[in-house]
Parts: sequence; C-alpha cells; structure tokens
Amino acid sequence: MKPFTRKSIISTILIGSVVAGSAFTTFPITSNLNPIASAASSSFTQFLHDNAPSRTIKTIKNVATVTNVSSTVVLVNKKRNLPSTYAPQDLVIPNIPFSFSGSSPKKQMRKVAATAIEKLFAAAKKDGIDIKAVSGYRSYATQKSIFDRNASIKGEAVANKTSARPGQSEHQTGLAMDISSASAGYDLQQSFGNTKEGKWLKANAHKYGFIIRYGKDQEKLTGYSYEPWHVRYVGVYIAGEITNQKLTLEQYLERAK
Repeated sequence: MKPFTRKSIISTILIGSVVAGSAFTTFPITSNLNPIASAASSSFTQFLHDNAPSRTIKTIKNVATVTNVSSTVVLVNKKRNLPSTYAPQDLVIPNIPFSFSGSSPKKQMRKVAATAIEKLFAAAKKDGIDIKAVSGYRSYATQKSIFDRNASIKGEAVANKTSARPGQSEHQTGLAMDISSASAGYDLQQSFGNTKEGKWLKANAHKYGFIIRYGKDQEKLTGYSYEPWHVRYVGVYIAGEITNQKLTLEQYLERAK
C-alpha cells in the first residue's frame, strides 16, 4: 500500500470521505495547508468528534441505543444496539460473485460499501484470488432468528461468542460482508484465515476501506471470537489506520474526543 500524502488524503476527503469516514484526528493540520484543505481537515476532525462513542449513545426503554445509525463509523457491539426498526435506505446488490444463487436480502450492502467491495473483489481477481460473498445485510428480525437458533443449540452464552444478539449485529448496518472461498468450502470458519484467500483479504481489505472487524486475539476487546471472514466498511484512511496500528474499531473511535 502506498503511503498516504497530505495531498492524497485531502483529495479523498474533498470528494466525500469526510462524511463517509476516512481518517482520524492525526490528519495533518499544518500552517502550509491552503484554506480548502484546512477546511477539509477541520471537517474531518469534527466528523470524528461527532461520532465519538460517548456522543452517539442514549438509553431507550432501558436499552443502550446508538444514535448515528447512518454513519459509516457507527459502532455496534454488545453494549451498543441498533434500533429494532432500523434498516438502511440505500441498500443495493454489489456486482460481485456470491456463494449462492437466487435473490436474497443478504446480498445487499449500503451503496458506499457496495461500491468499495466491488473494487476489492476486482483487485482479488486481478491477483488470482477467488473469493465469494456469503452474507451481507441482515434485518433485526433475521438476526433474531439466527441467534435464537444458535442459542437453542449451544446455549446463549456460547452462541453469543460467535453470533450477535438482534440489534447488536453489524450486518444490520449494511456495512458488513462475510467472505469465504472454495478452499474453505465457503464456510465461515476460522480456518479461512489460513488459506491464501483469507491471507490476501487480511493484507488487502484496508486498501478498499474495509477492516477485519473481529481480529485474532482481540476477543476481549470486540466481544466476539476471531472472524477472518467478516469485513466491515469504515472508509479507506480509517481502515488503514486501524489495520496498520492493529486496533479494534472500539479502540480507534474511543480516541476521538
């Protein structure tokens, strides 16, 4: 990955990434930036400030509920729930191969993430990497059905290590996609991380705005077991920061004041 320059970062922000989320307060703010660049830098800093975890949560009917549901850096986890009624308004089906045929809501992603994942898959194909998408958007009701089924088999505590409770799933944001390969039987298993496809995904996802959301040895920070197949869109610069610094999304956003 080429190193970011002030010019490239500014350009990225000016074409819309300041709203989509693509940097942090380490964004260079220096006296030799021109007024437009300085304004973009200031806007980005404000964006992270507005999306800080402490500013994007409120209690609704005794449930800690996120308030920035449409943000590309919305933080959803076991302590931060999406409203049961939330569904993204800009869901589309990206032009990428899927591990299954036919129509399904889980082929969908939010438009910004769908555009980015098309570029990721194109890059994989160019590098001779054959991957397929397995599961994207899931509604609150769908996640409830999945969790209830897993809990009935494994028990709630065990199920919640690998499966989110309804309202706590990133899939409901429309910004996440599960990816696998034929070498892993298109299963969502940790062994995918040891395949050449899984290794490629880990090394390259951030270049297209995605992070491996639940990294290895990050279970205590994310609340979930290692999932090398689960990518989450956050924007190119933020994804680079998180990946290069080996952070979780929680750690990165907590730095915003």
